[in-house]
Amino acid sequence: MLASADLAGFRPLDRLSRDQLSTVARHAEAVRLEAGDRLFEAGQPAEGCWLIRHGQAVLETTVPDRGRLVVQTLGPGDVLGWSSWFAAPHHWQFAAVAGSRLDAVRLDTRALQALAATDPALGYPLTLGLFEALMARLDATRLRLLDLYGSPRER
Repeated sequence: MLASADLAGFRPLDRLSRDQLSTVARHAEAVRLEAGDRLFEAGQPAEGCWLIRHGQAVLETTVPDRGRLVVQTLGPGDVLGWSSWFAAPHHWQFAAVAGSRLDAVRLDTRALQALAATDPALGYPLTLGLFEALMARLDATRLRLLDLYGSPRER
């Protein structure tokens, strides 16, 4: 079990009170992965959420006739696996691998789902924090697509 201080600084948890952070910390563990270790594969049941402390995690997708392609690289302060466990159909949409030695906090997402369902005072700020992470990830994706394809106004 971790202390609430181990969860400080991760934006999706910023809205939680000290007591709520302590509750979440009871369902968290520190993990270390080596470069190349797989965290999950696309299509598998989605369980777990990682708060990256140090190192990098790489999100991948498989494209027919091209193999695995990097979708995004995540680093310190980022959250990995925040969406698929939280919303149906609860299966990973991508694969994830440690791109370097990775130190992270792994959250027990089954416990978080149960806590959110039974304690709306914890569930609402947790959901809002995850939604904000989703919006930040979508904005970053939009910017990468603009870099890749250019703005329609520039054509």
